[in-house]
Amino acid sequence: MDIQLNFINNSNDANNSEIVIFQKNVATNFDELAVAWKVIRYCGQGDNHPFTFPMEMTVAASDSYGNYTPQLPAQNGQLFSMSLTTSGDRLVASGSGTSSTEVQVLNALPKGAINANIYKDGNLLATKTSVAPQQKALFQFKPTIWIGVASQVVEGKVMNSAIISSVNTELSLLGIASADIVLTGGGPGRDSSPFQFNLENVVMG
Repeated sequence: MDIQLNFINNSNDANNSEIVIFQKNVATNFDELAVAWKVIRYCGQGDNHPFTFPMEMTVAASDSYGNYTPQLPAQNGQLFSMSLTTSGDRLVASGSGTSSTEVQVLNALPKGAINANIYKDGNLLATKTSVAPQQKALFQFKPTIWIGVASQVVEGKVMNSAIISSVNTELSLLGIASADIVLTGGGPGRDSSPFQFNLENVVMG
């Protein structure tokens, strides 16, 4: 079931800051750079920005020749393989993966690296680049989103580590059907309070 969220700007920020929302791929051990899944811009004081956070996700891959596969519906526990067929490189569902909590993408090509991508709501959510033949890209997401105030972030692009490390608000969406995400704080001068994001008017699913 999709989660209906509504961002509300109740902050004192007058800098036209951007709000970035993303998920972290927790299937990898090292700090992988996250993708800016959604960027909310020009949402003024008192304005709100409704959006949907779908439970469904899709997977796609691109090869070293610049070809992109169609997006396929993906669920945790599924394995997908990028294989060479008579009609070229194709991404196909290949049964169950080795973990019920991950979406796994295997590079089954004889040669050439691939990039594996996960999408939500048509927007890039996570990417794993330069997956070598016979290697797997692993994707696992907790039912949480990360949200922060940022600048110079581009929706669908990998963020630099400085931006990611500056975002420290993680909101759990577990069991939620709809909620407001309310931003407070900010403002000019030394007396300004830090930005805070809080879930309000939460309706459980």
